[in-house]
Amino acid sequence: MSSVRVLVGTRKGAFVLESDGRRKDWKVTGPHFGGWEIYHVKGSPADPNRIYASQSSSWFGQVVQRSDDGGRTWEPVDNRFVYDGEPGTHRWYDGTPHPWEFARVWHFEPSLTDPDTVYAGVEDAALFRSTDGGRGWHELSGLRRHPSAPGWQPGAGGMCLHTIIVDPKNENRILTAISAAGAFRSEDAGATWTPINRGLHSDVLPEPEAEVGHCVHRIAMHPSDPSVLFMQKHWDVMRSDDGGDSWREVSGNLPTDFGFTIDVHAHEPKTIYVVPIKSDSEHYPLEGRLRVYRSRSGGDEWEALGNGLPQKDCYVNVLRDAMSVDALDQCGIYFGTTGGQVYASADAGDTWAPIVRDLPAVLSVEAQTLP
Repeated sequence: MSSVRVLVGTRKGAFVLESDGRRKDWKVTGPHFGGWEIYHVKGSPADPNRIYASQSSSWFGQVVQRSDDGGRTWEPVDNRFVYDGEPGTHRWYDGTPHPWEFARVWHFEPSLTDPDTVYAGVEDAALFRSTDGGRGWHELSGLRRHPSAPGWQPGAGGMCLHTIIVDPKNENRILTAISAAGAFRSEDAGATWTPINRGLHSDVLPEPEAEVGHCVHRIAMHPSDPSVLFMQKHWDVMRSDDGGDSWREVSGNLPTDFGFTIDVHAHEPKTIYVVPIKSDSEHYPLEGRLRVYRSRSGGDEWEALGNGLPQKDCYVNVLRDAMSVDALDQCGIYFGTTGGQVYASADAGDTWAPIVRDLPAVLSVEAQTLP
């Protein structure tokens, strides 16, 4: 029977949660790097023992940590993030130019086939790739050199490149999302990039349907059909059926279309999950009831899933990288909250139970299905 490992990044360390295929009893280890912000932890699909973690602090800066034994031990790898040319400038909200700065790694995306190849999305928004297991990082500078880049502005959490998707059927096709610039796609392994934001509408922009400038929170793809994409935008849940060339809204009957995370069922390409939050100023569930919403039709029609979740006086948030799915026959869904809870559903969302409570605020959750 396959087993599951859930990797959790928090404000004060990383945690590794492990269970067998029944997913009822869990072993919890950590905190690894106690006291450090761990923005993202993700395992390699090509090697179940290889894990990358983004460790950062305002005092000591950024450290990339790597484990080659499933998270039992870790080693810091050299943090040589080499920009291809000068970083340049971008615009702040008041229109004044600000120099590009390197603050932290927001997201790792390991290669599907090579454990030593891994992508990193950083703040300020840039994309890097390592081909030696994280020891050296070289920028895919075509993105930052896109003509629109000087006009990119940060979202509330910073100008972060937070989503990286490598097409499982074409490794030269890469998608990224930046807050608050929008979504971009490369067809040539990151050399050149095209904005893919047609159909997005943002009232806060001078041109609400502008080519760039939209605050995209998260994009998800099912590996069996890479042409279909789902997006949680600052407002609106969106769907594309043409690889991002165009988008349409599928917020349907959601109680609010603001949120941060979105994910797709491992075996059902039209089954998607979001966690609606009250508003962009009130980052907590409506009525204090924590509910995941599921659509089995790829959007438009949604059902609330709250069995086992707190339905009273709950005012936590679920951040963009804090939901994941496993690949077991009965798909498991996992998410973590800013209140330090990690919830699991072993029946695709019908029922939920906490794996662990009272962790530091959860920043990321990534599930690995192990042999």
